[in-house]
Amino acid sequence: MHVPDGFLDAPTSVATGAVAAAGVAIALRRARDELDDRTAPMAGLVAAFVFAGQMINFPVGAGTSGHLMGGALAAVLVGPWAAVLCISVVLLVQALFMADGGVTALGTNVTLLALVGAGVGWLVFRGLQAVLPRHLAMVAPAAAIGALASVPVAATVFTGLFAMGGVAPVEVGTVLTAMLGWHTLIGVGEALITGLVVGSIVAVRPDLVYGARRLLAARELEIRTPASTPEVTA
Repeated sequence: MHVPDGFLDAPTSVATGAVAAAGVAIALRRARDELDDRTAPMAGLVAAFVFAGQMINFPVGAGTSGHLMGGALAAVLVGPWAAVLCISVVLLVQALFMADGGVTALGTNVTLLALVGAGVGWLVFRGLQAVLPRHLAMVAPAAAIGALASVPVAATVFTGLFAMGGVAPVEVGTVLTAMLGWHTLIGVGEALITGLVVGSIVAVRPDLVYGARRLLAARELEIRTPASTPEVTA
């Protein structure tokens, strides 16, 4: 879903840049509550995984390409604010060193992939946690659905931005159809990957998954007293 340079006009790009800057600034402050000795190393691994995953691009027409976003995956693993930082760093590196997305479109891409992707994925995930059984086995399915929802929502937001400031000679309806059609399919793939990754980590180290902490904290601790040893008499 990287938006290339010149696809949106200057006022729209400046506006999304301001939104992205504000979102990252808030994330820098709020992520302090999420990052600790467990999630800080995980954040680096998540950024590396998303960077590698975004190397697989799917052309969606109308001058854009789609790929795995990773926002929901990052939000569940390290928290929503830390996820914004992870995805933003990935996008910055791609824009500066790989010409993927473009520098002038960096604010737009951060808004779509980091803010919308991680935000929608996390909100859907937490909403499902509120209604699903409170079991660790439900973390991966909830994360997968959050990932599935985040991709077409981001595609819809992009279409709205294109309607306001798109410069390509393409009808808005054509862009919407292409974006939703392809990104719904991409969302299914992202949901599968997110569910598999989160499920694998929950199975072995649920304490490393930020989205599982509430469930772990709510568990009742079973305190077992050791069996008393028989009294030995002389």
